[in-house]
Amino acid sequence: MTASEFGCTLSELRALMDLRGGEALAHVNKKFGGIEGLCAKLKTDPINGLSNEKSSLEERRRIFGKNEIPSAPSKSFLRLAWEALQDITLIILLVSALVSLGLSFYKPPEDLVTGEHSANESEAGVGEREAGWIEGAAILLAVIVVVLVTALNDWSKEKQFRGLQAKIETEHKFSVIRNGEALDTVVTELVVGDIARVKYGDLLPADGLLIQSNDLKVDESSLTGESDLIRKCPESDPVLLSGTHAMEGSGKMVITAVGMNSQTGIIMTLLGAAKGTSSKKSANTVAPEEEVNGTTSEMERKQSVDSTEYDSKLSKSVLQAKLSALAIQIGYMGFIVAGATVVILIVRHCITHYGINHEAFKSSDIAYFVNFIIVGVTVLVIAVPEGLPLAITLSLTYSVKKMMKDNNLVRHLDACETMGNATAICSDKTGTLTTNRMTAVQSFINGIFHKEYVPKFEQLNEKTRQLLIEGISINSGYNSHVMQPEKLGEQKTQLGNKTECALLGFVLDLGQSYESVRKEHPEESLVKVYTFNSVRKSMMTVVRITNGYRVYAKGASEIILARCSYLLGQDGKVEAFDTEQQQQMTRNVIEPMASDGLRTIGLAYKDYKSKAEEAAENDTVYEGEIDWENEEAVRMGMTAIAIIGIQDPVRPEVPAAIERCQKAGITVRMVTGDNINTARSIATSCGILKPGGGFLALEGREFNERIRDSNGKVNQAKLDAVWPRLRVLARAQPTDKYILVKGIINSKSTKNREVVAVTGDGTNDAPALKKADVGFAMGIAGTDVAKEASDIILTDDNFTSIVKAVMWGRNVYDSISKFLQFQLTVNVVAVTVAFIGACAINDSPLKAVQMLWVNLIMDTLASLALATELPTENLLKRKPYGRTKSLISRTMVKNIIGHAIFQLAVLFIILFWGDKFIPGVENGRWAPLNSPPSKHFTIIFNAFVLMTLMNEINSRKVHGERNVFKDLFTNPLFCVIWVLTLISQVLIVQFGGAWVSTAPLNEIHWAVCVACAFGTLLWGQVLATIPSKVLPKFFSFGGGEVQPTSVLVTGEYDSGDGLVKGMSKEDQKRPGQMLWLLGLTRLQTQMRVIRAFQTNACTTHPSSLTTSTAERLRASYRRLQLAREREEQRRIHSARFDEEIRIDNVPKDATAVKFL
Repeated sequence: MTASEFGCTLSELRALMDLRGGEALAHVNKKFGGIEGLCAKLKTDPINGLSNEKSSLEERRRIFGKNEIPSAPSKSFLRLAWEALQDITLIILLVSALVSLGLSFYKPPEDLVTGEHSANESEAGVGEREAGWIEGAAILLAVIVVVLVTALNDWSKEKQFRGLQAKIETEHKFSVIRNGEALDTVVTELVVGDIARVKYGDLLPADGLLIQSNDLKVDESSLTGESDLIRKCPESDPVLLSGTHAMEGSGKMVITAVGMNSQTGIIMTLLGAAKGTSSKKSANTVAPEEEVNGTTSEMERKQSVDSTEYDSKLSKSVLQAKLSALAIQIGYMGFIVAGATVVILIVRHCITHYGINHEAFKSSDIAYFVNFIIVGVTVLVIAVPEGLPLAITLSLTYSVKKMMKDNNLVRHLDACETMGNATAICSDKTGTLTTNRMTAVQSFINGIFHKEYVPKFEQLNEKTRQLLIEGISINSGYNSHVMQPEKLGEQKTQLGNKTECALLGFVLDLGQSYESVRKEHPEESLVKVYTFNSVRKSMMTVVRITNGYRVYAKGASEIILARCSYLLGQDGKVEAFDTEQQQQMTRNVIEPMASDGLRTIGLAYKDYKSKAEEAAENDTVYEGEIDWENEEAVRMGMTAIAIIGIQDPVRPEVPAAIERCQKAGITVRMVTGDNINTARSIATSCGILKPGGGFLALEGREFNERIRDSNGKVNQAKLDAVWPRLRVLARAQPTDKYILVKGIINSKSTKNREVVAVTGDGTNDAPALKKADVGFAMGIAGTDVAKEASDIILTDDNFTSIVKAVMWGRNVYDSISKFLQFQLTVNVVAVTVAFIGACAINDSPLKAVQMLWVNLIMDTLASLALATELPTENLLKRKPYGRTKSLISRTMVKNIIGHAIFQLAVLFIILFWGDKFIPGVENGRWAPLNSPPSKHFTIIFNAFVLMTLMNEINSRKVHGERNVFKDLFTNPLFCVIWVLTLISQVLIVQFGGAWVSTAPLNEIHWAVCVACAFGTLLWGQVLATIPSKVLPKFFSFGGGEVQPTSVLVTGEYDSGDGLVKGMSKEDQKRPGQMLWLLGLTRLQTQMRVIRAFQTNACTTHPSSLTTSTAERLRASYRRLQLAREREEQRRIHSARFDEEIRIDNVPKDATAVKFL
């Protein structure tokens, strides 16, 4: 098959999809001879679809393109290393090391030899100079190691995220017809000419034209900004666009444009989000007009630089917000101490040499000042917590990979740790708490209540059974099927909507075939379909009958009965059905079914007859055309056929999971659209409602009455009086779920504020899923819209997976706490030793290369070891932290200060008196510059590192546990890293020599260092005996209401409240200290990939259209529009300015837009 064999070209199809509404329809009719003609030109069958032959599908991809937007190539390792090198502290260290290296080779003119200089001293000076280059080279080497380790981490993170993104891509499937059979295929496999089935809640993955539709309404706000739903039908507006959402109804479309040639792909190309936007073009990609004409503006090219400038406040998780504030505080403290260290060293040197000793300044003295700067910068390196984002990254990525095995597909990384703080879960019932394997077990037909068995087909009245079988078979989605088991004793396979499958199963249990009924009434022959949605809570289908039409209806039993004026009674006799009889049926049929935990579904019908003489008493006579858009008139005056009771049993593992949640301090609430009695029965069997608990179970109507004021507005005080006791919300509308979630989150009636998780599967659940701190979408039953709005997708739709997410979330929080406790102890000790050393002995006992090694242990290796602990059941035995709980608890502060005091005491004793009581140790204090390494300072360095390693074991427990070795060997990565670090330390000390300023130690010296290390473990037990509660409350910090900060842990800036009037954003200078801090902490480098992933599951370079959500496209358009407006304002402002000060010939780039 070649391009010439098709009756239309790629550019013709692309031009067609640029048209809308009637204009598109007229073009199709004129150019292609209607939609059927277009299908013929594309060599596709509107009913049976394409052949599933692999070679023909590949040929279509070659000619018309693949349905994916090519992702940008991953950054190379060298590029990542270069970005890691942009850290300002490393740059200063590099420059200092190069200067130090240069000075070591620079030989100043020899001073006149006086009588004071002995020959031996001259030789020593020469030896020092010869050894001087080693420190500079060692610092260079250490910086290279740090850069390579950082780049390696970034590279592995990027690789992991690409894998995660690929996993999310394969989760998105779409229904197509091939060889006459419906099948779900991954969206990237779709081709031009495919016949695709569109249903309620779908995110459209390609452009196409409607062949047939049933009440289809589409949300096109992602492309047009139009908030109203657009009605689509083949007769008036057949155009369907990728990236839009089907909010109501269903239909079939022929795909006409995919990937880069779809409307979403074109926009992505303009925004520079796709590879090869302005350079190479593949053979099956048509360039946008602006690029063909060579008029692509600078603004459009620069869109790809950064797309966050005009976004509103960057969203932050609770942990991120707390860590941001903490990072800033520690950064400032480190900056102050480092600056003070440099100043003290320089001042002291000047006073001693130039003031007291009256020495003249020599060029060789520059080496001293360079050394002081190196000491100061290394203090800064060790003080600044750049390991924090790495620890977060490692902990989150490790957890996300493990959570996949627990059926949690995490779309937004921060949701993982937020889940650990969850205090409330608002869960759906169907499929989450229940099995979602529905079976019709009770029925009320012709006045007889069949409670224990399914009635026999022959026993039913002839007219009733015909209406029953037809009503169920036709008035269901034609993509819902029940497959008979392959082996005896196995369950039937249910495909599609589970409620419909239960009803179709009821037809099969009656010994009838729904397939034969559907063949008599194919989907194309249906006059009108009113698809189910959460507002209607029912579905209606209109079919033609002799001399008229018949409307079949099914839905929630109370709603269907409320629309009925008649009932099929005994022997199929039509009986009047008034309000009193409706109440009687509710009492005698619906409530007993609901009390058994059954969902009750009502079935009804209504006949329209054109001739009055043929009409029965329950028929409606019509003249002329029926207004099918008048839904209110169509659905009233119906005749009830039957009430079916559907059983959806509680998952056997759910009661135990809910009990675990309750013990963990998490309140579980059920929010369902079901009957209050059904909801109450299921909630009781799950353990959500308990006898004598004083809990509330409300219907949506009563809930609204209780929480709204006289003006109908939600009153937070009234809501606060309801939600703490509320456990079940039945017959809930999606707005009710949203109001409940928003009210709980905003409530300040509890001490630590609530963190709310929500589950949802429907399109209308999207607002609540977005509002929640963590939104869980159903992977099986969930619509694409719900999945796009969620943070985590439950791939098995099971509540127990939420409990696992809680465990992993708490584990992440604990991992960060462990690392914080470890890092802050090292920070305090290293900075204090360096500072006191500078003040007391004019030198830091810990040399620059040694501190870089400690920094490497502290940042990379420790974060890797502590961030990969597995969660245990003990995590669920404590209460959640909530929104305002302190990040660093009193227990942690006690451990940090306690261990810092112990380590400082040991190090200062060795520093000032070690040469007096340790055999074979000479005084290393006041050693001249470039003097050989001393055993004295080597013992200090070694004792410090060994105590740090032992403290790493102590840091595994942050809640005051005594046994720090518990479950140690369940984390092999921790053990391996710990042992490797120890071996590396031994090698560095014994063989490092001048490169790391160490001298080899003997057995006694090692014994002293090891004794100090084990003293750390013993001291930890002493600290564990001190109760944390005796410490004052101000000892905990990082808590309270989270305030917005200018720098996030991701290295981003809050974009503020927009532009200052009359001043463009780039003209508003950022605070100098913030810019310094940002460069200082290396946060941006280490969290680059996370930043992209958190926005929307790696939105930087989507590899297909599944991530093209409404928000991203709207934001893209908004950025384009704002950039153009801003450019116009700048041009006008510039013109006025030029005119006022009369400066001519000033070159001005009127098109450049700088995205920071």
